[in-house]
Amino acid sequence: MNDKNITGDLRLAWRALLAEPAYAAIAILGLGIGLAACLLLLGYVRHAWQYNAAIADVDALYVVKLRNNIDPASPWFDQGPLLLRGVAAATPGVTSATAFVPARPNGAGLSMRVDGRMQELPGLAVMAGFAQTLGLRALAGDVAGTLARPDQLVLTADGARRLFGTGPALGRTLEVQGKLMRVGAIVPANGPTTIPFQALVGVGSVVMDPAFARAMDGASGWWGKMLLRLAPGTRPQGVAAALQAAADGAAVLHDYPAEVKARLAGRRALEIELAPLREAYFDRDVAANHIAQPGERADPVTVGALAGIALLILALAACNYVNLATVRVLRRQREVALRKALGAPPARIALQFLAESVLVALLATACGLLLAWLALPLFSTLMNRDLGTIVTWANLAAAMLLGCMLGLATAVYPAWTALRVPPRQVLAGRAGTESAAGARWRRALTMLQLASAMAFGAVALAIAWQAAFAMTAPPGFDPAPLLVVDMPEPDWNEPPARGFATAVAALPAVQGVAVSQDAVGRQNAAWMAEMKRPGGASASMDMRPISAAFFEVYGMRALHGRLFDPRRDRDDDAMPLVLNAVAARALGFADPAGAVGQVVLFPQFDGKVQQKRVVGIAPELRLRSLREPARPVAYTLRAAQPTLSVRVRDGADPGAVARVEREVRALWPTYFPAALPKIQPAGAVLAAGYADDQRMGRLLGAATLVALGIAAFGTYALAAHTVQRRTGEIVLRKLYGARRPQIGWLVAREVGGLLLPAALLALPLAALAIERYLSGFVERAPIGGWTLAAALGGTLLVAALAAARHAWVAMRLVPAAALRG
Repeated sequence: MNDKNITGDLRLAWRALLAEPAYAAIAILGLGIGLAACLLLLGYVRHAWQYNAAIADVDALYVVKLRNNIDPASPWFDQGPLLLRGVAAATPGVTSATAFVPARPNGAGLSMRVDGRMQELPGLAVMAGFAQTLGLRALAGDVAGTLARPDQLVLTADGARRLFGTGPALGRTLEVQGKLMRVGAIVPANGPTTIPFQALVGVGSVVMDPAFARAMDGASGWWGKMLLRLAPGTRPQGVAAALQAAADGAAVLHDYPAEVKARLAGRRALEIELAPLREAYFDRDVAANHIAQPGERADPVTVGALAGIALLILALAACNYVNLATVRVLRRQREVALRKALGAPPARIALQFLAESVLVALLATACGLLLAWLALPLFSTLMNRDLGTIVTWANLAAAMLLGCMLGLATAVYPAWTALRVPPRQVLAGRAGTESAAGARWRRALTMLQLASAMAFGAVALAIAWQAAFAMTAPPGFDPAPLLVVDMPEPDWNEPPARGFATAVAALPAVQGVAVSQDAVGRQNAAWMAEMKRPGGASASMDMRPISAAFFEVYGMRALHGRLFDPRRDRDDDAMPLVLNAVAARALGFADPAGAVGQVVLFPQFDGKVQQKRVVGIAPELRLRSLREPARPVAYTLRAAQPTLSVRVRDGADPGAVARVEREVRALWPTYFPAALPKIQPAGAVLAAGYADDQRMGRLLGAATLVALGIAAFGTYALAAHTVQRRTGEIVLRKLYGARRPQIGWLVAREVGGLLLPAALLALPLAALAIERYLSGFVERAPIGGWTLAAALGGTLLVAALAAARHAWVAMRLVPAAALRG
């Protein structure tokens, strides 16, 4: 009997929705959009918290971190001197220790050719014990044995699919960086991780430079990423103390001048820590250095905020449905009163509205899942993460369960309103009304919807404006005529690299080429060193090795003295030095012009001290983002660098730049047949530094649109209820001569009365959020309060449009028809 009642209630609910298609569409679509946004955001949050979770016994794994206190501005690195690996392996409580570095310079992937088709896979060069420490288990083959062989490599399952499709991969031969290698083992895909790879080779592999492999033994103080697995019960602080003692006692790590050591004032030169690998994704302290990038990272506060936004959007959508459902109940008072008069018990009345809410929620869940699935590729691109793994049967089941719970939760208030309908009064022609407390509560929910849309809009505008300001801030040169080419050869003196640069320079439309350690505005490679004036204090500064043509190619002129000139300077001349003004002041020159012609002492890697003479002061280049203050920079002549800058003659014409890029790509296979080209405009390099800000602005912009849509639905429901509740008053006013604008003003005042408290709630919170975001920038966009005003105006417009239909209905209301109803 109960089953028949439930089936009957669902059938009645379905018929009721079909009878009011406009209401059904608004209710299902409004709730579905909120659910879609919530599911996508929560999927990203879950993805973020799953980083490294797939690694076997990940809670026993720790990353070695280091900070160089010689440079007061030095961040933490997730790398350290590899001599610590042997120390860690011999420390009690450490069951295994390994180290790894990117298989190619500057984080580039391994270029692989299979059946004439070339692809690039992210790869690592690993030391002994990597498979044991990371807990890698082979799906096929022998991982440890493969990594010990110079002509073999390990592929992940997804890497093997990329190269060989669904066919067998074990034992296949392929060309890797121009060398023939064999697939010796297949391991599972490593999921979201801060140690991403699809290919592994040993440090002694044929694709690795033999000198680099020798440096990995740790005796020279070479840096790499180190990973330790600790035995149960081992305190990481004790292991870190052992590593700290080894670092303190290693002479190769403390070859600093006396005045540099004195600057430490008793602090350790190198500070060592162990950080849990499980928490590495949220470790924002690490930064890039000349060995490797820290990889994907996220701010835990931002991820937590996105979870809060997801739940807030869902709550707003639910509140919107409750408002719509309550208005619908009040319109159906006669039906409810008649059922009560015919003897329907309260439970039957409540079950009817419960069935309607659950049915709407399930339909909205299906709609939300469809919308989320359709938007997932765009959302993945927006977040710059592979989120395809969030589509699982478990997540789909969780979404349906969430929909059922939402249906139950949103049914409570409409059902309570229906139970309070007075049958005798309604059937006598006197419509019952919602309680004053209930009306205030629903008005407060609509006000919260408007406030949320207003706050999202203001913050989204501020982030987008700051990102646009940062990307268009003068970088110290005109990026329009410049292309940046990353050569696969780490040393420009290698014949292919030198031949390629010469061929590019010979192109008719190319005005000049220069090489540098890295592109301006990017930190894939960095080198810091100490310099000092004779008899003066030393200063830590960024070293920028460049070719003599660099400043000419970038169109820069000296502030004082001269810059490097290919007509008078040689690329291998060790004497000339160019500083920026910050570096000159750091060396003790009150006026940067006074540094020109002065001798500066520069310590070498072999412990010798080299003299350099300052020939000029360069203008500031935007070497870092607007989040970081300008640092001391010293430019030295050294052409053996992997980044090529190409200046196009008619650079103001985008078509000319595109044509030169095509010509450079056509030259590439002749000199680098075993690598894929990496060519991009200099402006794209600068913009990449603010990609996260752009993504956050777009994400909040999308959240603003969703919130505005929900607020529009809520305002629509409130306006509908206002007209229904005040029909008698409207009739009386018309009978006493009220004009249409006066009637419309009744509805507008009801909606407009919510905007002031919404603004008082939203705008101060938005201002605080904007200030917190902007505090991370050294230079800010001139935002002022226009983003707050624009958000207020946009929300006001949306609310006006949402209320317009029912205001028009009220103005056209015919008193005689209303009295007959």
